[in-house]
Amino acid sequence: MKEIVHYLNQFYGQIGGEEFADQTPIIRDGPIGPGVALQSLLAEEAQITSTIICGDNYFADHQDEALEKILALIDEKRPEMLIAGPGFNAGRYGLACGTVCDAVKSKFSIPVLTALYPENPGAEMFKKTVYIVKAPISAAGMKKVMPAMGKLALKLLRGEEIGFPEEEGYIPQGFRINVHTEKNGAERGVDMLIKKLRGEPFTTELPMPVFDRVVPAPALKDLAHAKIALITSGGIVPQGNPDHIESANASLYGIYDITGLDNLTADKYMTVHGGYDPVYATEDPNRVLPLDAMRAIEREGGFGELYNHYYATVGNTTAVSNAKRYAEEIAQDMLRNQIQAAILTSN
Repeated sequence: MKEIVHYLNQFYGQIGGEEFADQTPIIRDGPIGPGVALQSLLAEEAQITSTIICGDNYFADHQDEALEKILALIDEKRPEMLIAGPGFNAGRYGLACGTVCDAVKSKFSIPVLTALYPENPGAEMFKKTVYIVKAPISAAGMKKVMPAMGKLALKLLRGEEIGFPEEEGYIPQGFRINVHTEKNGAERGVDMLIKKLRGEPFTTELPMPVFDRVVPAPALKDLAHAKIALITSGGIVPQGNPDHIESANASLYGIYDITGLDNLTADKYMTVHGGYDPVYATEDPNRVLPLDAMRAIEREGGFGELYNHYYATVGNTTAVSNAKRYAEEIAQDMLRNQIQAAILTSN
């Protein structure tokens, strides 16, 4: 029976939540968390003999040390495959899954596999070197992604030919290969054109990349009289998080009044952003949303006036589609309030 090592973060490895994100790499026997479901799909052909667990913060902050420890653990077990995740749209976790898979494939020359949401930065970085099953945006899609992971894992272990991305469910790797078909390219092209003209569904053989081109706004001509707004994706909100903005994959943004305030104080403001150490932002929210600096420049006459509200959301693994919607809505609100410019801060 083929032996597999499974890589998980602290949450899916059942160590704990964000408070355990500094967990150093450890190894446990057998499948854990999503590995249990994956094991059932592998049936009698393969066995998850060990699970490596590493905290997201530890891996992000100490990548070289984390990789060294993880590779040493894998070297001890000598598995025939490594599977990581699924990491869905979790940024730090996705990067760790991709990095571990890429390193293991390079060092041990064994099959590797993970599953990520296509917009996960880990998918963008490693899709050319690692088979990455296309996962839903969150763990709510766990049941949907696991069968595809199990099927592709078995094909990799058997050394079988891997089909096209749309057949196997992995993210396209950007490679082109020659295939034999009954119709030549001209005939297929005419068939697609006819279907397009008729309004019938068709699938292109060469999907073109979609580039989101944004024309920069012209420079401000009169900064001395301009009204400027503050926007942050660093999660700075009033204490209690009145709009319940999520710490990751945010589904909304908030607009908060700063009329008459010269700075943000820790007793009235907080950060809800996951994925980074909140200590410094909690001590002084102005480090993320620089209201104090903007007021000082305003008093010096550096610009006309600061808008009396600020816009806030969380950028941690937030989907591009949601971020685009926020931008469009915020831009319309800025136009209604005659705001000429904005300063956008992150974490």
